Amino acid sequence: MRILIWHVHGSWTTAFVQGGHDYLIPTLPERGPWGGGRPAAWQWPAGAVEVAPGDLADADVDLVVLQRPEELDLAARWLGRTPGRDVPAVYLEHNAPRGHAATSRHPVADRSDLLLVHVTHFNALMWDAGSTPTAVVEHGVIDPGYRYTGELTAAAAVINEPVRRGRITGTDLLPGLAAGAPLDVFGIGVNGLPAHLRDDLGVDPAVAARIRAVGDLPQGRMHDELARRRVYLHTSRWTSLGLSLIEAMLLGMPVVVLNTTEASEAVPDGVGVRSTDPARLRDGLRELVADPAAAAEAGRRARQAALSRYGLDRFLADWDALLERASPARPVPVAAPSRRS
Repeated sequence: MRILIWHVHGSWTTAFVQGGHDYLIPTLPERGPWGGGRPAAWQWPAGAVEVAPGDLADADVDLVVLQRPEELDLAARWLGRTPGRDVPAVYLEHNAPRGHAATSRHPVADRSDLLLVHVTHFNALMWDAGSTPTAVVEHGVIDPGYRYTGELTAAAAVINEPVRRGRITGTDLLPGLAAGAPLDVFGIGVNGLPAHLRDDLGVDPAVAARIRAVGDLPQGRMHDELARRRVYLHTSRWTSLGLSLIEAMLLGMPVVVLNTTEASEAVPDGVGVRSTDPARLRDGLRELVADPAAAAEAGRRARQAALSRYGLDRFLADWDALLERASPARPVPVAAPSRRS
């Protein structure tokens, strides 16, 4: 199949384009959100090709994967065909509702021409989609391999834009959790975190010093650095499912997880600590950092759990089945070859 899809979420799209299809990635000269093209930070297979909007009208497109409301109009204008009517389309929802948790209406609610696909069962439960047909395809993550050493007596966290997103990412919880272990924070926009903790949140400088901003590293290097820390910390109050959490489990890291949204499904017992009580998370950090053998054993169980539930083969097979459902006139080849990077 030839699939039109925007590069919106790097880790998810990197997994998706490993399948045996051709993926058309819109690209604009100025790049930006509507034409970002192929990413620089990930290795994508040759089947994911950049395409200028002006070339799409003559392109043979079998299906469109929409991820933002604005893409409905963009696809119609660029293709000269209406998604869902003239060309099969699915709408992929990455996020939990940003409004009221139980009553938020989805932007494509009550549409019979689209298939709404969620990445977690929690998201599907919370969004009100009305009569729109829905499905869930859980995440798939490319296995970075077992890399855990746990040599550094600190916890690692990946938090993108912790200052701007604040309570959503649990940034306010970090000072209390740092009493259990020093925290090394990776991700986009983390360099302003120490000043934010001291100046905006009024955190004692001695406590703030235990929370170190490492920066936004290339993915491979970040994986190596995460695996050197004794434990992985996940603090998001309201997120679909942080893929860095799954990646940390695949690295062989034990995890300490704020038990919200999909965490109870993604993180089984015996791989660390999962709780809605920050004090319990703090104590869990302290216990795992103090016991390297227990931490390593919990990390091995975490890796096996992540491989079992979020493996790439299952993800691609689920998507092939869904693509055939969404576009029955264009059957998907059985066991289409994977082009994994």
